[in-house]
Amino acid sequence: MTAIVVEAGRVAGIAAEELATRYGTPLYVYDLDAVDARVQGLRDALPPSFELAYAAKANPAPAILGEMCRLGLGLDIASGGELAAAQRVGFDPGRVVFTGPGKTDAELTAAVGAKLRAVTVESAGELGRLERIAAAAGRRVAILLRVAVRGDGEETPILAGGWRKFGIDARQLEDVARRAVASPWLDLLGLHAFGASNVRDAEALAAHVARTVEAAATLARRTGFELQLVDAGGGLGIPYRDGETPLDLDRFAARLATLAAGWGADPDLAELPVLLEPGRNLVGPAGILLARVLDAKEVGDRPVAILDAGMHSALRPALVGSGHRLRLMATEGRATGDIIVAGPLCTGLDVFPESLDRIPATGDLVAILDLGAYGFSESMPLFLSHPTPGEVAIRGGRPEWIRPRLEPGDAFAYRQSVHGVEADDVPG
Repeated sequence: MTAIVVEAGRVAGIAAEELATRYGTPLYVYDLDAVDARVQGLRDALPPSFELAYAAKANPAPAILGEMCRLGLGLDIASGGELAAAQRVGFDPGRVVFTGPGKTDAELTAAVGAKLRAVTVESAGELGRLERIAAAAGRRVAILLRVAVRGDGEETPILAGGWRKFGIDARQLEDVARRAVASPWLDLLGLHAFGASNVRDAEALAAHVARTVEAAATLARRTGFELQLVDAGGGLGIPYRDGETPLDLDRFAARLATLAAGWGADPDLAELPVLLEPGRNLVGPAGILLARVLDAKEVGDRPVAILDAGMHSALRPALVGSGHRLRLMATEGRATGDIIVAGPLCTGLDVFPESLDRIPATGDLVAILDLGAYGFSESMPLFLSHPTPGEVAIRGGRPEWIRPRLEPGDAFAYRQSVHGVEADDVPG
């Protein structure tokens, strides 16, 4: 599938040095044409009964959310902030599903008021809180129940026994479903189950979808509600290293088509919409982080390149120990395969797992690939008070600011005294 083109010192057809000079570094760069192509490619491959809801957590930049809205996708949100962002760019609330653990009462109240397509319920306690809020508002709320599943996949945090923190224990699921069915304020639509993150195995992804639909159908029959929606989550992966096998989209789509054909013979499943929530797969390869080499040296017998981008601008390499391909944008450089590439922070964790194929010089530019997802929004920008990277979107070869670079003073703008923040500096 399409990715932002990074080659011969150019990014999406624009000279990397031109972007760096105009916008500064570190700089996130997204190719909206590549995003569009990736969305269309996945859409075209899926059977008609499958719907897409973009996972906002992958990249909640307003320009990205606005593009998904323009393309007519649904949206998967996981916080009140993402709900506000969805409303700001004009998403139809009837296409928005609110997932995620630990929703506050304020977030549930906002979700009830927004009339979303569904709120995914993570526990019996959350069901009770949502029911009380819906009753107080006098509004019936559509819900999905999220069932706990064992986690796997290269980025899934594993707890004891392989269980993750999400969802309702399967042993409690029927009781919670019966409570929902009995409530005049809740409309139980179906089941939500998320298997794993960044999966590139088409068979594993399709098998998860099959298990989720089967579990939803069984739950509906046992507890007496009409099955109207199944949310099989996201997890559609991308390769991060050279040589990694990408997801075979044709094979995945063929397996889903076979499943859909089988469901067509069951009156309860024939018209059932199945929701997929891709995020990384749609935007990850469409973005990069452009960084400047601040220092080039040798430590021991190894070349070292210190970039102006690090954990404060891209946390994922340190967080999950997974590399991102690095591309030296200069046309020259002595060949080697053993360069330490690191950020400017005062911690030994601030090192990129991958290397460059050539030794850079101070002032050269480096592109860190596949950061259209889980880039700036997953970083730790306040650590050591460096400037935060700006974000630029390119369409048709024309770049535009979508979020300017922020200086440390923008985050620490309050005057301090021995008694705390002075009153005239307190927001609101």
